[in-house]
Amino acid sequence: MPPPAHDTPSAMPDSTANDAPESLISCRNVIKRFDGRTVLDGVTFDVHAGETMVVMGGSGCGKSTLLRCMIGSHKIDSGVIELFGQNVCTLRPEEMDDVRKNFGILFQSGALFNSMSIAENVALPLQEHTDLDPSTIEIMVKIKLELVGLREHADKFPAQISGGMKKRAGLARALALDPRILFYDEPSAGLDPVTSAEIDRLIVGLTRKVGVTSVVVTHEMDSAFTIADRMVMLDKGRVLRVGSRDMFDELRRLPDDQAKDLPEEDRLIRQFLRGDAEGPITERKAATSYAEDLLRQPQTAKPIGPSIEATRGWGFRRRKETLP
Repeated sequence: MPPPAHDTPSAMPDSTANDAPESLISCRNVIKRFDGRTVLDGVTFDVHAGETMVVMGGSGCGKSTLLRCMIGSHKIDSGVIELFGQNVCTLRPEEMDDVRKNFGILFQSGALFNSMSIAENVALPLQEHTDLDPSTIEIMVKIKLELVGLREHADKFPAQISGGMKKRAGLARALALDPRILFYDEPSAGLDPVTSAEIDRLIVGLTRKVGVTSVVVTHEMDSAFTIADRMVMLDKGRVLRVGSRDMFDELRRLPDDQAKDLPEEDRLIRQFLRGDAEGPITERKAATSYAEDLLRQPQTAKPIGPSIEATRGWGFRRRKETLP
């Protein structure tokens, strides 16, 4: 059985059809550095209208940084990020605020205001960004809470509900302004398997009922294969593969005797998808010599003792000088 066919950003466009669907998000050669370290290295892919795109990869691969760049929280060093056909990298703050009204964000923790009830949290975007009267806002809040199964808990405070309910409340607030795009940052993080499955079902249901486009950052593979239409795999800030869920699933299910002949990049992706203990990822981690790293002395290291003694002595002398 030959290895599964795939498309890569460098080899071919995200869709080969002439009648490609509308792209609500477009990332082109995105580069982001922190203190000279490259976190995103030429990231390129599109997110089509009405689909759920899962962004996956190991810890530290750049997933959350990419999400923050897409929502305008981080400025990129080079490249282009377009939302709704607008280059968010060049927008003025007030223009970016208008763009933000068209997308919602579900943060890892839910990011609810503890001093507000669940209903008040959901109502806040409507109060801040619309001219609707209170009675209309109240009706809309009930509709959003019903979508996530929390209407009966509207008067409770975040401290009174479970972690899964906080995620759902955060999702209701993200839906308040009827966004065209929803961004999810690790929606299953910290949840038990049953609650995680409920969140997955909710994401799929919202896509079908509301027609919202979703971008989900996760490293939970069970969740990813449940909700994704397409997937993008990151490794060390680079895009290794963009493709359909079925394409990644075919690679995940490839028998071991056939997988050993795959290119290293394919074996790396397969190891991540399967969660195998052995493969290119673990081999790469083991490549650094432990003994060499342990014995290496930092060039900028400074002795701690004299610095502490001098500081204490100075402070003691200063205290004595100020005594009457």
